[in-house]
Amino acid sequence: MTGQGGPATIRPAGPGDHDAIWSILEPVYRAGETYCIPRDITRDDALADWFAAPFTAFVAEVEGRVLGTSHVGMNRPGPASHVANASFATAPAARGRGIARALVEHAKDWARAQGFRAMQFNFVVSTNADAVHLWQKAGFGIVGRLPAAFHHPSHGYVDGLVMFHDLTRGKQE
Repeated sequence: MTGQGGPATIRPAGPGDHDAIWSILEPVYRAGETYCIPRDITRDDALADWFAAPFTAFVAEVEGRVLGTSHVGMNRPGPASHVANASFATAPAARGRGIARALVEHAKDWARAQGFRAMQFNFVVSTNADAVHLWQKAGFGIVGRLPAAFHHPSHGYVDGLVMFHDLTRGKQE
């Protein structure tokens, strides 16, 4: 994917990326608007969660600078182990540059290559309109709504969305 400043290179993340990933995750988690993560989570706990099995963490770089991160892996084990899950975050300065789109397309391609047949986002905060729109453009459909399931710091109780994409076919309605 190409954004301002050139193409984004997406590669597996490692310990050398921890500072860059934390610099992206920390403001997102502290804002408390998009993830079911405690707003006061520590750096170590956040990174342990981001890199925890069964997920593989990735970074998106442009000109050597990490501008986004994702982690992709099995949503649930056993009979549901063919369904992947993923999370994404971009640096504020990188928004609107195609980084999130590149990360989601990479996640779908990676999941297919690993043998996953579908991808599910278990909890997309309904007020995160940019993400909902982007995921829909990437082929994800809203397949469930969890009424008032997320306590947003400024909007109060808002819905959580379950979004799904069949990786073997096109967009799900």
